[in-house]
Amino acid sequence: MEKYSVGIGVAGTSLFLSAGSVSAEGDFADDVSFMKEHTPVVLLQDGDAAVAVAPDYQGRVMTSTYDFKEGPSFGWINRPVIEKGLLSDEEKKGKLEEHIYIFGGEERFWLGPEGGQYAIFFKPGAKFEFSDWATPPVIDTEPFELTDKSATSAKFKHEAELINHSGTKFEIGIERTVKLISKETASSLLGVDLGEGLRMVGYETDNRITNTGEDAWKAESGLLSIWLLGMYNPSPETTVVIPFKSGSEEELGTKVNDAYFGKVPPEYLKVEDDILFFKGDGTHRGKIGVTAQRSKGIAGSYDAAGKVLNIVTYNVQDAPNGFVNSMWEIQKEPYAGDVINAYNDGSPEPGAPPLGPFYELETSSPAAALKPGETMKHIQRTYHIQGSEALLDPLARKLLGAGLEEINSAL
Repeated sequence: MEKYSVGIGVAGTSLFLSAGSVSAEGDFADDVSFMKEHTPVVLLQDGDAAVAVAPDYQGRVMTSTYDFKEGPSFGWINRPVIEKGLLSDEEKKGKLEEHIYIFGGEERFWLGPEGGQYAIFFKPGAKFEFSDWATPPVIDTEPFELTDKSATSAKFKHEAELINHSGTKFEIGIERTVKLISKETASSLLGVDLGEGLRMVGYETDNRITNTGEDAWKAESGLLSIWLLGMYNPSPETTVVIPFKSGSEEELGTKVNDAYFGKVPPEYLKVEDDILFFKGDGTHRGKIGVTAQRSKGIAGSYDAAGKVLNIVTYNVQDAPNGFVNSMWEIQKEPYAGDVINAYNDGSPEPGAPPLGPFYELETSSPAAALKPGETMKHIQRTYHIQGSEALLDPLARKLLGAGLEEINSAL
């Protein structure tokens, strides 16, 4: 048995974090052991359930498990990039790190929009091409400060300045709290029975941005949003499932946006009247989105090999200014973006390797038209539930609107 611990300075003092005893027998324990060699790790625990959080990677939940000693690791970890660490400007030239450090992690804090005239991933005057695309340091390489810690929660903060494609400057304060969710609380929040025979890890992240500048953020010069993305391990037997509201396109708009990286082929995406199925196998690059008008506030996936049901929910709230649009183009509707996204990794171009591979589930806050001192909050909850098909099937039906047989045979 090895003991992992982290010492991190907070406000001029030393906050010592015991990360508990972790056996090196399971994938989660092995991932924690690896990460501890390269970056500080905060380990939150509630019984056997645990999540590993990286302060230097913006308070990112790197991975989680329902059994910290011998359990699986649900987050996709990009070991080569973590091992290599941050490069000098000269070393980054011509490499992917010039645009983004893909550390991995099953829930990371990001900001939108990515593309469009109010993009924060494209500088003023830049073209909407990959060569000009770059992740802002605040959500790529800058560490977040750990300000509070208990056995089951950790709080972080950061301050930054951003300039969008239209030249608007944002002064922003960020707060992020990661908190484990007990099985009993999860049962209540989801409205299902997570009793005997099911193993689970669940956690909530409370993410807030504050306008710390002197000027109000206005729609005509660009707005920001909180964007949470989770990288998970793909498999041939993993299917993303997103239920949505049925209704005509005249009333509710398009069911699914699948044009982010070119139309998703039918063998990877099936769209029905009130539900969609999307492959999470990491073999074909594609992204889909569901609008707030269609969303039911929930998305998920099922790993038939591991018998794991993954559920993501978020705090549905009013959006008077819409949702930012991240399409790489000058947009006619910059606030007609999606609230839920899913991404399946694959080769970005013929002959090129995939970025991971991995698959993602994502949620976004409304566009934040904040006056000085005002704050927007976006809460996301993630649950990984493992058990027999007999126990998971009624959960899938209740939460996602489809039984396991339908999910497994959809694509």
